Amino acid sequence: MHLPWPRWQRQKRRMLKLFGALVILGLALACITSWVLDSYDTAWHPKRSVQHPTVGDGHEGRSPPFPGGELGNIFWFIQVSDIHISRFHDPRRIPDFEKFCTDTIKVIKPDLVLATGDLTDAKTESKVGSLQHEVEWQAYHNILKRSRVMERTRWIDIRGNHDAFNIISLDSVNNYYRKYSANQKVGSFHYVHKKPFGNYSFVCADATLNPGPKRPYNFFGILNQTQMDLLDTFRVESLKSNQSIWFGHYTTSTVVSPAPGLRDVMRSAVAYLCGHLHTLGGLMPVLHSRHPQGTLELELGDWMDNRRYRVLALDHDLLSFSDLRFDQWPAVLITNPKDAQYLHPGVEPLGRIRRSTHIRILAFSEAPITSVHVSVDGEPLGNGHSAGGPLYVLLWDPSLYLTGLHTIRVNVKDSAGRASMREQHFTLQDDLTPSFGFGQSFVLLTDHYILARAAFVLTILLNVGVLMAFRFLRVPSGRGLTSQACMSLHLVSTMDSFYYSLLLFNLCTALGPWFVGELIDGHSGACFAFGVFVDGHFLEGSLTYVIGVVQLLFFNMPLTCYLCWSLHHRCRGNTFRSHFLRPGCRLQTLAIHLIMLLLLTWQVHSCYFLLQTYGLIAFFLSPVRTWALGLSVLLIYRAWAGPAPPLRNSSKSVTPS
Repeated sequence: MHLPWPRWQRQKRRMLKLFGALVILGLALACITSWVLDSYDTAWHPKRSVQHPTVGDGHEGRSPPFPGGELGNIFWFIQVSDIHISRFHDPRRIPDFEKFCTDTIKVIKPDLVLATGDLTDAKTESKVGSLQHEVEWQAYHNILKRSRVMERTRWIDIRGNHDAFNIISLDSVNNYYRKYSANQKVGSFHYVHKKPFGNYSFVCADATLNPGPKRPYNFFGILNQTQMDLLDTFRVESLKSNQSIWFGHYTTSTVVSPAPGLRDVMRSAVAYLCGHLHTLGGLMPVLHSRHPQGTLELELGDWMDNRRYRVLALDHDLLSFSDLRFDQWPAVLITNPKDAQYLHPGVEPLGRIRRSTHIRILAFSEAPITSVHVSVDGEPLGNGHSAGGPLYVLLWDPSLYLTGLHTIRVNVKDSAGRASMREQHFTLQDDLTPSFGFGQSFVLLTDHYILARAAFVLTILLNVGVLMAFRFLRVPSGRGLTSQACMSLHLVSTMDSFYYSLLLFNLCTALGPWFVGELIDGHSGACFAFGVFVDGHFLEGSLTYVIGVVQLLFFNMPLTCYLCWSLHHRCRGNTFRSHFLRPGCRLQTLAIHLIMLLLLTWQVHSCYFLLQTYGLIAFFLSPVRTWALGLSVLLIYRAWAGPAPPLRNSSKSVTPS
């Protein structure tokens, strides 16, 4: 005869099961955390070196020349990004940029300037629509001509996503880049900058879309296999140069590319220079990180609002840079010793720092420089003296700093009474390279389109799976919150009008067209979650998945929950008016209605955005926006004004009295 377990033994079993579940959950979370931290560990690891064995010891830096007290083996250049010349907004943007091209370039005298995309704004006055304005391109072109900047330096300007808005093909008459830019080269290219002391490769990775739809569906760039093969050819060619620097508009995290991906193709580069993210609206004023293969990714803040630009120098093949603001002088860049966080042992001759004889500093100002004071670890070393041009040098002894992390501080003053201070850490220890912050690395090293795709699929499966499961599951009755929620979902799922409407809405969000209309003026297309079709071309989904997740989380799922809540009240005998009269629940009830009203308002705004962006046809032929808004209003009306639904308990139906 089987005897029941005593009560204390049953409780003990439950506690052991709970403890076991918590242990398993803890181990799983520990594994996930370890994987995430390892994935975004940006400290240099020797195993990541991608260099092939080289003849001699040039890459280790044991062979001369070494940084000394002469103006030699160094050149510097400038990057500026996201200029956004606009006919409607910020009247100071154009004159400031002209002053930059005239005065700033005259002071710094760079070998070349990289303008990494979004040369013009290409938006309508409302900032909602997108259109190529020839007057904006003419303003940009006139600045280059009036400032005569192309006579003083090599100006390399490339396209950004705004420069490709609403352009059906590269040969389109609206592709003003080919007419008004300085470079006029469409697509990726390889430029070799030749100096007496070596050759330096600059490789452009152009991921702008062709055709280029209206905003927002070209926020991500795309590189196909042919373009990747071309870039790999450039990589092989660049191995003959002293150093290679890659540049483009998009961050690598916002580029869709076939495996092994863009980061792997540029693995032999010392750095990748880009823009595009505009410091994330000020949330990330510094966006720098290091690829797993060692290449630095250096996103530059925008000129548009922040007037940012960057001065970079290759000093004895060691890359240094300083992110600066327009019209702030003096501009200071320490080239030796190099900032410890930006070391690249895989391709840079770091041994030259240990064998250098002088600290080297570039100092620029509109007025003559009067003093360059240097201190290391708080100890003054003295004043640097001019070695010619903007280079200032100071004798030092590297053997005093062979271990650990040290701090160098440089204070520069000019004759106009202005002063600037530059401070950075440096190290001469081989195995010490500081890592970048997790936030920066997450933004720059994550393939966000893959993350968004996974989130979209999971959200769709959750939404559709719950509806289908509760249609066929037997739900036990109960008074607890969980039981009531399950009962409400069962109620919605077993009422055909609500079930099939919500199921069709979610399936359309997942598989059907979101809208059909003019994605480019004069050229029709259709937008799906998995991509965009326009004029016979297919652009792989990227931002569409992000928008899809937002749609599901902030409308589809809340609508389902609201209908469940409404029908639950109706089956209890309440009406729209009477459920407000329940004692102690008025504020809660009002809050739920207000939240749903806000979500409906958001959907109305989405419809308005669609109308302003893609036109009247897209507005009327949009199952996920306009039709969904009408469907949701009808379902809400039916939930409160239709016949009271029966309360289903398992397989039995009970009509409330």
